Amino acid sequence: MSDKKHFNQSLRRKAEYIRPPNTLKAKVGSGGLSEEILAKAQNLLESNSVDFMPLAEIYLASVMRGIENARDNVGMTDAETLIAAIIYPVMQLKANGGMFHYHLVTRTADKLIQFLEVIERTDEEALEIVTAFHTTIRAVILGRITGDGGKYGQELLDALNEACLRYFDKNPHRHKDIDFDYIHKIEEQQH
Repeated sequence: MSDKKHFNQSLRRKAEYIRPPNTLKAKVGSGGLSEEILAKAQNLLESNSVDFMPLAEIYLASVMRGIENARDNVGMTDAETLIAAIIYPVMQLKANGGMFHYHLVTRTADKLIQFLEVIERTDEEALEIVTAFHTTIRAVILGRITGDGGKYGQELLDALNEACLRYFDKNPHRHKDIDFDYIHKIEEQQH
């Protein structure tokens, strides 16, 4: 895991993906689904007209609570706990964005996860960047910008990426001394 890099930084932590029980597979059994069933499922996903905003607002509020908690507890609470409180709802935004046709939300949330996977702690500058990601995702959802956002969507992502790179250039001491014990622990859990 230590050879994977985000923003030219080695990972400090890996966002944990929890695989829920596959109740549909348990009901259907193994052996796959017919082409007709798969086509219907694909059509349902593509024609999904459910409003993503209420669900997204729940996750965005959770991200903001995580940011505020990190600001209130800098140096007083374990950095991993503070970062985990932000990563979880961001992972939900990433996972659900594409399903609701908000691909720019998925891509932006993915970049934020990458940033959170490599920062040492939630200092004020890092939290400003996280807040910028939050503001961007919220603007995309409130503006109902579906798809990838086109040229402006890419410009937003580029600006956020540049902010992350500037953070690491300005603060080289905040991404040294990788906690290999943590990385090895995660690697052991994956095997």
